[in-house]
Amino acid sequence: MEKPKALKEWASAIKALEDGTQIFIMRKGGIVEETRDFQVESNDFFLYPTYEHQRKELLKENYRNVIDETLALWSAQDDQVTIRSYARMIEDIEISDGELLNKLYPYHIWTENFTEERLKWKRKNPLHLMLLRVYKLAEPLHIPIEEAYIGCKSWIALGAETPPESSLVPVLSDEDFAAQVAEIKQTLS
Repeated sequence: MEKPKALKEWASAIKALEDGTQIFIMRKGGIVEETRDFQVESNDFFLYPTYEHQRKELLKENYRNVIDETLALWSAQDDQVTIRSYARMIEDIEISDGELLNKLYPYHIWTENFTEERLKWKRKNPLHLMLLRVYKLAEPLHIPIEEAYIGCKSWIALGAETPPESSLVPVLSDEDFAAQVAEIKQTLS
């Protein structure tokens, strides 16, 4: 059986997803991506927190302390990772327009500088805005860190079981989630 996928993302961004502050992430690709272009490899995946590349100046002022909170739980010597959430991608929206991207500013934790840089990097490729339905795991997973998990890549195959539906606790109610999706789509239309 195929191992479930995990998407590597800044711990601070995962925290924003887990507390309902935002319902999407933006991707262009990890540095060692096979094709060097981002591709959605799975619509259902664990959210795997990363710590090394988080930078306070890329987060809006009132979210910068979240980096310190996440780092307090982490050490470069850790031999296991704690995964607290699972996501289902509702939609992958490709964005190539800076003006459109700026309209999304109220809906995420990053600075305009960060989102503009993301968009400009490999300019011919669109930015993937992944709308995510996020669930907290009833029991966090504690998984040994394998060599295959290390490095700047977006997707990893995780040595864990796909969580049963009964263990997934939605971060937002169906109504709140639907309202946020509608607002974001209205903003983009």
